Amino acid sequence: MNATPVSVIMPVLNEERHLRNSVHHILRQEYDGEMEVVIALGPSTDRTDEIAAELVAENAANPRARVHTVPNPTGRTPAALNAAIKASRHPVVVRVDGHGMLSPDYIATAVRLLEETGAQNVGGIMHAEGENDWERAVAAAMTSKIGVGNAAFHTGGAAGPAETVYLGVFRREALEQQGGYNEEFIRAQDWELNFRIREAGGLIWFSPELKVSYRPRPSVRALAKQYKDYGRWRHVVARFHAGSINLRYLAPPAAVCAIAAGLVAGVALTPWALLVPGGYLAAITLGSIPAGKGLGLKARLRIPVALATMHMSWGYGFLTSPRSLAKKVIASRRPAVGATA
Repeated sequence: MNATPVSVIMPVLNEERHLRNSVHHILRQEYDGEMEVVIALGPSTDRTDEIAAELVAENAANPRARVHTVPNPTGRTPAALNAAIKASRHPVVVRVDGHGMLSPDYIATAVRLLEETGAQNVGGIMHAEGENDWERAVAAAMTSKIGVGNAAFHTGGAAGPAETVYLGVFRREALEQQGGYNEEFIRAQDWELNFRIREAGGLIWFSPELKVSYRPRPSVRALAKQYKDYGRWRHVVARFHAGSINLRYLAPPAAVCAIAAGLVAGVALTPWALLVPGGYLAAITLGSIPAGKGLGLKARLRIPVALATMHMSWGYGFLTSPRSLAKKVIASRRPAVGATA
């Protein structure tokens, strides 16, 4: 499979800041096989569409790696992914986001691992990197166990079978067998698809050899929305697929409940109850010390804020996830993805 042709699919929306660099990381891959890049364009309000058109024109004469676009009028990530899959044609499908930067040997390594392991999907580490003090703080939080638990694709670990992986490099037949991504899952669509692949007997494989650089959200508000949506949709996955939840996912909602109860009891009953939220603040402050190793003081001071934003937003999203979302998912089931374009 060393020269297996690959299709790279990219769902993008308002990605003018990173899109060109992300595509260049794909085109510069150390890979001998033919590639195509399919960019699914949502209704962006910045220069994303213009940059995508420039990339198409610049690579029109490139026989090895053609770039083309497809529309995604809904702006939803799973709809974009399905549209790009339908418009692509190669037997290996590589998912990349518009703010993700592949390591130079990412595709070559992934294709080799598909062959060696027999997996239906392989993936690696979501290597968060920031460009300013806040983003560096978020990156530190997102790659620490106090921030995200023991998720290997965040914190690293040994190669082996996994529940899910970051982004993913798929055998096309696995995507077609599952009917692609469920378009009702605005978030957690990767986890949900990988769960279905595993339920069908397929192998999901994690390898630390695979690394994608990721740019964190640029503000507290954006990070809070991201993690609230993560929690909200992870609860939908739990309702839709019985048995898919574990203790790691229950920690943030439990923390939200405990802190809220401690604050209420501390005000209404006894100040001793304030030890609960106080203990949480102490824990994330102490935990930020090893997480921020090597960073400047301004970034290190922002890590507890990032940790609290991630934990509380995820937990709040999980607790307030409406049952109506699961009903919509169950009613829709999953869309069909055609064989090839």
